[in-house]
Amino acid sequence: MSDRSRHLPHPDDVRLSRRAFLGSGLALGGALVTGAASRAVADVASSSRRIALVRFSGPAAFARGARGARDGVRPAAAGLVLHRPTATRVYADPFAGGASATYDVGTWVSPVIRNTFRLTELIASWNADTPQRSWIEVEVRGTAENGTRTGWFVLGRWCRTHPDQGGAIFRTSVDDQGTDIATVWTDTLATRGTHTLNDLQLRVRLMRPHGGQETPVLRQVTAVCTALPSDATVPTSVPGPGAGRVLAVPPYSQELHKGQYPQWDNGGEAWCSPTSTAMVLDYWRRGPSAAELSWVTPMKDPQVAYAARNTFDNAYDGCGNWPFNTAYAARNGLRGFVTRLRSLREAEDLIVAGIPVITSVSFKAAELDGAGYSTNGHLMVLRGFDRAGNPIMNDPASHLIADNAQVPVTYNRGQFENAWVPHSGGTVYVIHPEGMAIPKSTGAW
Repeated sequence: MSDRSRHLPHPDDVRLSRRAFLGSGLALGGALVTGAASRAVADVASSSRRIALVRFSGPAAFARGARGARDGVRPAAAGLVLHRPTATRVYADPFAGGASATYDVGTWVSPVIRNTFRLTELIASWNADTPQRSWIEVEVRGTAENGTRTGWFVLGRWCRTHPDQGGAIFRTSVDDQGTDIATVWTDTLATRGTHTLNDLQLRVRLMRPHGGQETPVLRQVTAVCTALPSDATVPTSVPGPGAGRVLAVPPYSQELHKGQYPQWDNGGEAWCSPTSTAMVLDYWRRGPSAAELSWVTPMKDPQVAYAARNTFDNAYDGCGNWPFNTAYAARNGLRGFVTRLRSLREAEDLIVAGIPVITSVSFKAAELDGAGYSTNGHLMVLRGFDRAGNPIMNDPASHLIADNAQVPVTYNRGQFENAWVPHSGGTVYVIHPEGMAIPKSTGAW
């Protein structure tokens, strides 16, 4: 079973093969962002697992940036918006038969992100509104250890609404980006060989039809920067305050949707990510309304199909793009971002705060007792811990049985950590109400 068993490589599917060019994670230290008003940067201290999350959120953060960083945009109470853009762009949508349109463009460039370690991977995520036919593009560049500055790598072209319902473009990652320094695997910038990057900058372009009045609103943009070891296993963490804490996340089985909506990867085993995201949205009671679900053919848990449609990446040809899921989740007063954790002990802090965690894992059936399947890449929801500290999961593929009652399952703590941390780098989705305090273990304060 896999969220991504075909099409283009996803970080879950290629993690092991990529070890050859990820480097050894030898660099040390934390991170700082020069000029970032929020100072929302943290180093997750470890002798070998280097993780730093950078967050820009709110008017003060977007008011600053590189010299000349704001062109045709301005910070507003809601976020970054278009304001008197003078640049235009012609975009030919490859998934709309190459149909082109002209857009007014505004651009924001972040301050320099100067980590005190040199990264080998970066994952950006964003929260934005894109009314009518507006959309955004998120990019990153950095400087290699030899002093070479890279060009801009596209990490996503995104709008909230599908074109059939009035959206601007078919949302997509961008294939065939790569140099001898770095490349992009769907949603993840990864360095090649022994190369490393630092002195990073994010760039976000806001776009609307030429001459229009609507504007996208960029509410938040984050980047998790990592330099991880190539260890095949990790030691089992010692349980902490999360032991015995369980959150009431509703259980949904992805297998109930097998064969549904083939244009969005055919449901079933391909929908673990949107199913997990739908569970967490309903935990917060912020899922789609009955009116929004009106197009879904009557079926059980229609919010899962809705999430699949609204997370689908047309280049990846699937619903497992990590930041597309957190961007979709940032609706109705929620925020979402992708980050990485070192252990379940760090995840416990989120559970104690009342925040469920969507985890990216990979394992063989014999490596995770009670799962009943193998996977090259899968998403499931951590909703708490038993009194011994073992993770209580909502696994949407549990035993590959199409039954919501089978979704809750408790896994062995050490086995789960080794299915998660070495394989995806400890990747998680964090989704929470706007304004909620976030534990420092996520790096997002």
